[in-house]
Amino acid sequence: QVQLVESGGGLVQPGGSLRLSCASSAPTFYNYAMGWFRQAPGKEREFVAGINLAPGGTRYADSVKGRFTISRDNSKKSLYLQMNSLKPEDTARYYCAAAARRLVTIEPGDYSYWGQGTQVTVSS
Repeated sequence: QVQLVESGGGLVQPGGSLRLSCASSAPTFYNYAMGWFRQAPGKEREFVAGINLAPGGTRYADSVKGRFTISRDNSKKSLYLQMNSLKPEDTARYYCAAAARRLVTIEPGDYSYWGQGTQVTVSS
């Protein structure tokens, strides 16, 4: 069983920045492709960003490309999401997820483990 715990969410003004973190309990964190998803009230969970199990390969949703950066530190068993130029439409609960595969996938069903999420609210 892999436990994932997100942190770093909060209230930020439009144009501001936040950095989300996800700490993993998996001894073999390096064996998982990792992803960030988000879900706003009344909407389906959507892919935000993902990173392959070997650092270097990333993928982003078009809506966040150029503003968000995903990274991972396998030595710390941690995943990060740097979010810049935040917009009100980025408001959602953000989840990190782990998939037992080499390459990132945008499909939520491909991820076996999920955290509880952290709330991000972008508002003036």
